[in-house]
Amino acid sequence: SHAVLGGDRVPLSTGSRASIQTVLRTLLAVPWPSQRDVRSALQLLAVLQWVLSFLLLGIVSLLLLIYLLFTSFWLVSVLYLAWIIFDWDTPEKGGRKLPCLRRWTVWKHFRDYFPVKLVKTHDLSPSHNYIIGSHPHGILCVGAFCNFITGSTGFEELFPGIHSFLTTLAGNFRLPVFREYLMSGGLFPVTRRAIGYLLSQKGTGNAVAIVIGGAAESLSCRPGVTTLILKNRKGFVRMALRHGAFLVPSFSFGENDLFRQVVFEEGSWMRSIQRRFQKMIGFAPCLFYGRSLTSSQSRGLLPYARPITTVVGEPVAVPKVENPSRELVDRYHELYIHALLKLFNENKTKYGLSESDELHII
Repeated sequence: SHAVLGGDRVPLSTGSRASIQTVLRTLLAVPWPSQRDVRSALQLLAVLQWVLSFLLLGIVSLLLLIYLLFTSFWLVSVLYLAWIIFDWDTPEKGGRKLPCLRRWTVWKHFRDYFPVKLVKTHDLSPSHNYIIGSHPHGILCVGAFCNFITGSTGFEELFPGIHSFLTTLAGNFRLPVFREYLMSGGLFPVTRRAIGYLLSQKGTGNAVAIVIGGAAESLSCRPGVTTLILKNRKGFVRMALRHGAFLVPSFSFGENDLFRQVVFEEGSWMRSIQRRFQKMIGFAPCLFYGRSLTSSQSRGLLPYARPITTVVGEPVAVPKVENPSRELVDRYHELYIHALLKLFNENKTKYGLSESDELHII
């Protein structure tokens, strides 16, 4: 045998030939990844990109734009800042949703990692609008995001004629690039103006999901504990009455099992710092951890693979009252809590909880 190098024939020695054959045999002996391994890797990557997007995209984009101001690319930052000023109100006026993002294959891998499942208990008529209360908040609202934004769990198939939206902290829409990412996926700021627009300017058949407990509830997030901050959260009921939107409770069983959190006792100095941050910037910084990218036994930022089942309950019919009284708001708030408790108690044993587990509302 010969090899051709630079037009010359160079004979291959027996040793070289044997070495090549050994390498080929070694490569052929390496087991190819199974379909299960490939699926697991794709699921991990899908979750990783989501976690990094929500935790880092806004901050990294902001720092990058500040850095560019001091380089020859300063005009990029100036033009984007001008665009944000011009586009400031868009998140509260319908946003810029890209329906194609809802059908991304990556969200199916994201769904299958946990897995996430959506359960329907009652029909929702397209002739009404709805406010869906999403509970609990958890650390990153995985159930709410997967079910009400991605479409991977079949929301529009389960509820024909209903279009779902999800609200999040208004401050997220002040971060460059991150605001575009959120709007393209169909997220909106949790403000009266944005919710009012969705319930009044888009006809009927709209369902606006609100994580009622908000960032404060994340401080109570830990496995085995189901505590909701709801007793004094009545703004969503007032909005429902003003627009005649029916109230729909939903509960994501398993949401609190995705991460482990370092919980500081009430009255401790670390707890007081968390509370102050929450009042100043709208969310409470949590010390939490999950699994790493390479091993479920080591710590990292990825959530643990725990099943999440989001059950959508029976709608509470709400009349349209332009200026609802406090008594009327309280009445429908109590009806909503009753519907939520009923939903929780009827489904808790089906999705991982025991008969003795209770829902604590504070």
